[in-house]
Amino acid sequence: MAFMTPTIVKNFFGKPATRMYPITTREPFSNARGELYIDVKECNMCTLCARACPAQCITVDREKATWECDPFECVYCGVCVDVCGRKCLHQHDQYRAPAVEKFVMHEQGEIKKKPKKEASDSA
Repeated sequence: MAFMTPTIVKNFFGKPATRMYPITTREPFSNARGELYIDVKECNMCTLCARACPAQCITVDREKATWECDPFECVYCGVCVDVCGRKCLHQHDQYRAPAVEKFVMHEQGEIKKKPKKEASDSA
């Protein structure tokens, strides 16, 4: 029991090992994968992000031009960001504020129609 006395005294008079999160946050690491954001104006609703997501937290409806993500199911792996051809998905290195109840990120885009090709008269 006497061999534990220095450790007990050190822990009693020292700083706590934990932080008072969310009051005190630490500086994010370099290349930290944080909160997910989408630029819906650039998105063409191709569903690559939804198909690549290992947590299956992204839902894309091409007909209604809606993009949804459940941040409570997301594991923030960054696969959706890497696979996005238009680079409209981004992960910022900031903390998400603690939430009292679950929510889903819902973004409404525009339904983009493909331009029609004009038939050329080659005859």
